[in-house]
Amino acid sequence: MSFGPHLLLATLEGLVTSAVLALTALGLSLVFGVMRVVNVAHGEFFMLGAVLAWWIASLATGHPAVGFLLALVVSPLIVGAVALVAERLVLRRLDYNPEATIVATIGMLYIIQQLALTFYGPEARPVEAPFSYRILLPWFGYSGYKLSVIAFSAILLLATWFVLTRTKIGLVMRATQYDRETAQAFGIPVGRVYAGVFALGAMLAAIAAVLIVPIQQAHYLMGLDPLLLSFIVVIIGGLGSLRGTVVAAVLIGLSDGIISVFFSPTLAKIIATLIVAMVLVFRPQGLFGTAAR
Repeated sequence: MSFGPHLLLATLEGLVTSAVLALTALGLSLVFGVMRVVNVAHGEFFMLGAVLAWWIASLATGHPAVGFLLALVVSPLIVGAVALVAERLVLRRLDYNPEATIVATIGMLYIIQQLALTFYGPEARPVEAPFSYRILLPWFGYSGYKLSVIAFSAILLLATWFVLTRTKIGLVMRATQYDRETAQAFGIPVGRVYAGVFALGAMLAAIAAVLIVPIQQAHYLMGLDPLLLSFIVVIIGGLGSLRGTVVAAVLIGLSDGIISVFFSPTLAKIIATLIVAMVLVFRPQGLFGTAAR
């Protein structure tokens, strides 16, 4: 394959990575932006979404699309419920103290991971894609499902943007983000907002996991890389910035896809780490973040 088609293939693969990474990182960014909580267990919510997707899809009979669509709806709801319980029982009791919540979410990480290992097992298991149609390009055929992942992620990101910027729910979330005490004084139920945001962040990670699990098999350790890459994305883009999260996810996803194909995955990770270091040195608030006053 010549350079041009090879580059196109690498770009498409990078866009798939970017689409899934943007959803995962957006959940992490929302939780920190509104609650000021660094959720170290975010990757395990991603893993839990994938494991539940395999379980739900395995229960469904008939066409693979039935099991996949059922998993796409039910898995994020279950993960969101788990996150809601964790927020009520753990984070709220700690009064969202930054240092204490980091330790608590590390504990949640290991609890979820070990529960998955106990009940799911160490095996990596696939989920069949809802369809296997291939798009015929001039040089090669490309998975129609992967292209649908990009499209669905873009639609979901636009829907999230609309909710955050054009609805009363988004206004309440932004008011809580800017000043918790003032929001409480105006009658905003901050506790409910925090619970909803934490559950929403986990659900976005679970949706990303369901989308990627037909491409990558579900495994109880699969949450580690998404967590690391999500932190890289939100640091580069700016914590709490939707635009920054999307731009950084595309940047990291494309660079990872292209550099991995033409050079090596290790070099791609090194470059991503160097970008993070440069952002922290020259613009600590991120590319689109707001400097603290």
